[in-house]
Parts: sequence; structure tokens; C-alpha cells
Amino acid sequence: MPSLTGAPWRHVVPGTRRHREIAAAYTLMAPSLLLVLGVLAYPVAWEAWVSLTDFSSRSTGTPAFVGLANYARLAGDVDFWSALLTTALYFVVTTTAKLVLGVALALLLAQPGRGRALVFLAVFLPWAYPGGVSVIGWYWMLNPPITTSYSTFMGNIKYVVDGVLGTGGWAFTSVALFNVWRGASFTAIFLLAGLNAIPTELFEYAQLETRSAWQRLHAVTLPLLRPYIALAVFLSFTTAFADLANVWMLTGGRIVFPVLGTQAYWLGIKAGLLAEGGARSLSLVPLLALATLLLFRWFDRREAEDGAA
Repeated sequence: MPSLTGAPWRHVVPGTRRHREIAAAYTLMAPSLLLVLGVLAYPVAWEAWVSLTDFSSRSTGTPAFVGLANYARLAGDVDFWSALLTTALYFVVTTTAKLVLGVALALLLAQPGRGRALVFLAVFLPWAYPGGVSVIGWYWMLNPPITTSYSTFMGNIKYVVDGVLGTGGWAFTSVALFNVWRGASFTAIFLLAGLNAIPTELFEYAQLETRSAWQRLHAVTLPLLRPYIALAVFLSFTTAFADLANVWMLTGGRIVFPVLGTQAYWLGIKAGLLAEGGARSLSLVPLLALATLLLFRWFDRREAEDGAA
């Protein structure tokens, strides 16, 4: 069967077999396209329009168009820049930890062994288990609700961490630990799929050409996993900047650990300032677009170098 992406639509003669195949392909994609438009595109478009107005639940009048005033206000908002810096730090810490653990676990799972199935199950469970349930377990483990010797021990750890990192340090650490625990599981399974997609002959050649396992990892394994690592970094980026639920639950709904998601929630839902909350939430879009561009340029440049070689 000829490829549906081999030539543009305008070069296809109506009534031919290729024309019918392309029409069938678009027909099959139509339900998914409608779902994406209804679930993602419409809410984002509505939020973008609201952010250009003074819409608020406190006002009884008709929302007035204010243009980019809500976005301009962010430039002078100290709380916004503080939350952006905290969110960026959260992304760097969690992404680095998830990649290191993910690569190590993927390499461990790729090795044949008698207990491999049990190890795979142990690695897979944190990601497969419902996040809403596991986050409550983490909250009780890190912030015990009952006074016991364990709660006294965790309270002392919290006191030390907040004393070293400042107010909110324990909240930052607890959320980062949960994100790494859950995200490293997904990263490991994702990179394992990438390892399984690489021909085994390349690793056999690498054993002949390299002197150590570290040299093979640096010169062969990681370069071959580059596209999978790039996608894993992007997914970690999106979850870090939109990780509202975990931050909200693990901090007990407090803003001692501010990220842009919690600030947007407080402004839009709690305070009723829907326009300002929408602008703060949509301020993430340029960052996500820039991250996507840089990751794809990094990947494409490597592909071009490989092709030239």
C-alpha cells in the first residue's frame, strides 16, 4: 500500500485509489480531531480570550476587553517571577533525577535475569498506580497526621530542611521526591522501550570497540537513546510546569511552595480573578514552545551529523 504521506494532497488526482486512501485516512482521524478540539483547543482558546479581558467573578458587569494589560502586569509582579524561578528549579532538579534513575533502571531491566519480571513490576507500579491515591500516601508519610514517634522524627527532619533551605524547603523536597518517584518509573519504562528498539548488533560491536561499560554508555548507549531522552525531557518539562495537583495536595493547599499552577489556581478559582489567573497560566505557553523548539533542534542536529558521517 502506498504511503499516505508521500505526496501533498494537491498532487493527488480525484477519484484515484490514492485519493480514496487519503480521504479514508482523514475520515478515520476526524473523531480524534474533534476530541482534541473539544477537550483541548476550545478550553485554551476560551482561556486566551478571558486573559485579554477583565473578567472576574467579583464583577457583575460585562467583561471589558483590556488587551495585553494582564500580561504586562506580570512583568512587574514579584510573586510571578518568584513562582517562575521556583518552577524552573523544580524542573531542573526533578528532570535530572528522573533521567539518572530512569537510565539506570532501564539498563537494569534490559539485562536478562531470573528476577527480571519482579523488578519490572516494582519499577512499573509507581507510574501505573493511581496518582491521587499515592499522593495521599506520600502526604501522610511525609506529614504524619497522628502524633507518634515517627511523626516526631519527620517533624525534626522538616525543621532541619526548612532551616537549611528556608521556609517551604520541606514542601519543595516532598513534592520533588514524589515527582521523581513517580516520573522515574515512567522514564525507565520509556527508555527501556528505546533500548529494545536498538539493534543488538550495535551493542555487540560496542563491546569489541570499547574498554569499559562506562565508555559504552557514554559513546554508544546514550547517543542512541538521544531521541527518547529528548522526549522524556519534554514530558518532564510539561509535568513540572503544570504539576498543580501534586503540589496542592502535598503542601496541604498552601502557597509556601509556589509554582505557576498554584498561583493561577488561587487567582482564578479562589480569588475569582479569572482573567489574571488565565494570563498567569498561559504565560507557560511560550516557555513550552521554546523548550519544544530547542529539543527538536538538538535532536535534528544530531540526526544531521549522523547523516553527514
